[in-house]
Amino acid sequence: MTLISAGVMRVAHRTSLAVLGLAALLTGCGTKDATDPLIPGPQGRVRFVTLITDTTKGRVNVLLENVAFGVNLVYGGTTPSSLPSPANAIYSPIQTGTRSLVLKRTADTTAIVATFPLTIANAADYTVYATGGAAASAITAFVTTDTNTTPALGTVRVRVVHVAPSAGNVDVFVTAVGADLSLATPVLTNVPYRGLAYLPSVAPGTYQVRAVPAGTAAGSRAANVVINLASIALPANGARTIVAADNNIGGAPYRFIVLTDR
Repeated sequence: MTLISAGVMRVAHRTSLAVLGLAALLTGCGTKDATDPLIPGPQGRVRFVTLITDTTKGRVNVLLENVAFGVNLVYGGTTPSSLPSPANAIYSPIQTGTRSLVLKRTADTTAIVATFPLTIANAADYTVYATGGAAASAITAFVTTDTNTTPALGTVRVRVVHVAPSAGNVDVFVTAVGADLSLATPVLTNVPYRGLAYLPSVAPGTYQVRAVPAGTAAGSRAANVVINLASIALPANGARTIVAADNNIGGAPYRFIVLTDR
């Protein structure tokens, strides 16, 4: 979503460019009737991730309060980080209160895929995951409230969110790349579908992230890894969300999707 602030309107030339840019983006999204720019006031922030497993829906466009928020998103795609500069950001600001997020097919923007009501609180950050669709299952929203305060100096904040419905409960390991899982200690245990948790303090570095069915015996872990992120670089003073997800048509093979939080 693009919010036009009062600062954009200080210079007439800049205003014209901003309006033209917004019009172009809205045309690409298949909507002509965007709302007026939001009046400054209490705000939260929102981002969106599509995990829709119904391939007949194809790619999706996203509208937030009838304003273009994402275009041509494939499975695992996220917005607003995928928008053209300068609209790209980790999150987009949105006024507090009851808001609406609408998904439309990119190939046919008259076809509404789903509509999600959102309740936005002041100074709160949210991630909206669109899930479901395989085997004609309902497409629903899973909304998390995100902690985005500055992590402890020199550390990385890492959160795991489980959005792979057919994977069952899992134990999660964050280790050196190639470490022996039989000797490792899980950082999270018995994480259920739609469960989420922040890891204890993590030092910056390169890690491997693996998940096994909850309670798997130490000697059997390596042979029973259900989700594997072979390598991830975690920077000092950064924050990441690691999302456990189905494949794009539902079920295995599962995958981890990494979101930058700050």
